[in-house]
Order: sequence, then C-alpha cells, then structure tokens
Amino acid sequence: MNPNKNEKSEKSAQNMAQDATQKAADAARDAADSVASSADRAVKSTRAMANEALDKAEEGMQQVKDTIDPMIDDLAARAQEFATRSINYAAEASERARRQFNEAADATCRYVSDQPGRSMLLAAAAGAALAMAVMLTRRSDR
Repeated sequence: MNPNKNEKSEKSAQNMAQDATQKAADAARDAADSVASSADRAVKSTRAMANEALDKAEEGMQQVKDTIDPMIDDLAARAQEFATRSINYAAEASERARRQFNEAADATCRYVSDQPGRSMLLAAAAGAALAMAVMLTRRSDR
C-alpha cells in the first residue's frame, strides 16, 4: 500500500471526526441555547402570571377596603352620635335630680319655718324609730 494514501485517508478520517465532533458540539450548543431560551420564556411567563395575580389581589383588596371604609366611617359616626346623646342624657338627668333635690330641700325648709312645733315632733319620732331599730338589731345579734 501507498504510505501517502494511508496518510491521506488518516487525515480524511481525522477531518471527518473533527467535522462530526464540531457538528455534535454545534448541535449540543443549539440544544443548550434552545433549553436556555425555553427556560427564559418560562421564567418570564411565570413572572408575568405572578404579577398579574398580584395585581388582581391588590385590586380585590382595594375593593374590599373601598367597601369597608364607608361602613367604618358610618359606624364611627353612629358611635359618636350615641356617645353625644348619652352624655347629654346623663347631664339632663343630673340636672333634673339636682333640681328635685333643691326643691325638696326648699320644701323642707319652708315646712320647718312654717311649722316648727310639728317639725320637732316629726324629728323626735324619726329619731325614736331609728333608735328602736338599732336596739332591735343589737338584740337579735345576741
């Protein structure tokens, strides 16, 4: 056999092997690029879906807030109105009680000054009744 032909055939085989290796590397690179590109699209798609879901959730929360805020304001206004009415009612009741007490004190003073003898008898009778009640209470304790 011819040594030149053998060398040519070896070089040709080497070239073919290099070409095949290059093609395999290119195919692997293309496949890796394709996978990376698909992964990138998947990440972008997932991010977009997550952002959309967050936007929808935020809109829902805003709607709930918009619905609840007027209710809270209404309840606060009612509570304030109720508190104001209660304070006014308590003030009026206190004023009525003060007037009634003063009227009773005035009536008592007039009665005492108009009828001092009867007033003394009533006071003595009330004192005697109170003393009797105290004595009966002490006796029943023994």
